Amino acid sequence: MINKIFSFVKKHNMINKGDTVICGLSGGADSVCLLLVLCELSKKINFTLKALHVNHCLRGAESNRDEKFCHDICERLGIPFTSVSCNVTEFAEKNSLSIEESARKLRYSLFSEYSEGGKTATAHNANDNLETVILNLARGSALKGLAGIPPVRDNIIRPILTVSRDEIEKYLNEKGQNYVTDSTNLSDDYTRNKIRHLILPVLKEINPSVIETSVNSIDAVRSENFLIEEQTEKALSLCRKGSKLNGLNEFNEVIRRRCIAVLLSENSLPYSHKRLEEADKILVGGGKINISGDIFFVSDGKTAELKKIPRKKEQELISAELKTGENMIFPDKILFCEIILCDDFRKIHDVHKKLTFYLLDYDKIIGRVILRNRRFGDKIRLSGNNFTSSVKKLINEKVPSALREEMHFLEDEEGTVFAEYLGVADRVATDCNTRKFLKISVRNK
Repeated sequence: MINKIFSFVKKHNMINKGDTVICGLSGGADSVCLLLVLCELSKKINFTLKALHVNHCLRGAESNRDEKFCHDICERLGIPFTSVSCNVTEFAEKNSLSIEESARKLRYSLFSEYSEGGKTATAHNANDNLETVILNLARGSALKGLAGIPPVRDNIIRPILTVSRDEIEKYLNEKGQNYVTDSTNLSDDYTRNKIRHLILPVLKEINPSVIETSVNSIDAVRSENFLIEEQTEKALSLCRKGSKLNGLNEFNEVIRRRCIAVLLSENSLPYSHKRLEEADKILVGGGKINISGDIFFVSDGKTAELKKIPRKKEQELISAELKTGENMIFPDKILFCEIILCDDFRKIHDVHKKLTFYLLDYDKIIGRVILRNRRFGDKIRLSGNNFTSSVKKLINEKVPSALREEMHFLEDEEGTVFAEYLGVADRVATDCNTRKFLKISVRNK
């Protein structure tokens, strides 16, 4: 196993002689394995190894137990050890995030702070990588999402990314090394647990070596995605001048769409797979498409660009990618978005039954979620209905005229999933199997 990891580290140029590497150490099997592996590699590569433990202060005595375990193993191995405590609950409440997301953000922020210009090693393994790919596939993803977790991202390295969980446990048993178990499974949300406990066992029935074979499959996808990214960079260097793309229509559609996505991302503009398809048709055939507010993607068939085209207020098309916390596309209203994990469907409704809010099943949403205002021809099949209705007809029946101009709508890759005052689309409605809720509430500024 050590030789396999050493080859993987060298292949991706993760660690060089004289580097300082901070091992993210939770005390669990994966991170303990990573620490021992890095100890062995430091003798071959001659780098400085340190360890950092982040105490999330969520599990009382158990959190303190984990911290002491990490301290003791580092003391025994002679590895400099630092422990940092953070208030995850307070951060989650302040930033309107889930506990899991808050813990992850705080961890990586601390990794960045304590790496001191060095590198931080995290213990993501082959099982984690396959789970991520399956999750991305289920949620809707382009090739980049199917490439899994990157071995190197900025100063974050993942040396044991090709090692399975079974290999990790076998290695620790051979070393006689124990580890701690987090009773709350902080690193897992309900969706990932479904994949881990329901989907992976079925895949293992089909192919007992699915974890090992996935390593090669993901590596192939990653290599192909890297090639496309290289070609995208080449196309941009040849065709891009500011916000204009000249001659891009001569490239393959895959490269064209990647270039459009880069242009939109760099200008903080939202997009989806459907929007990229539409923009690509405009790039090749000419025309214009609204991207967000008064920003349009305009093309004459040869040169395409982002262009600001002022519109009358009643005709203005507004859109932005939905984010957790506060969203504002209208001057006097705030749409509040929150992701809630709960294993009891009734409990989540009981807790919030006195409040005005909407709940969507987060796992049923396909791809990106776009927050926007009303569009001509909008249709929605509301929860509980067996037919699709015209939004215009529903608004005329149910929404006072004074409220119609500033109505919030949400859409995913398949269409409208929420309309303010009207409700939630049937295909994303919550039910007794829902474990991850997208909560939407609206209030005046």
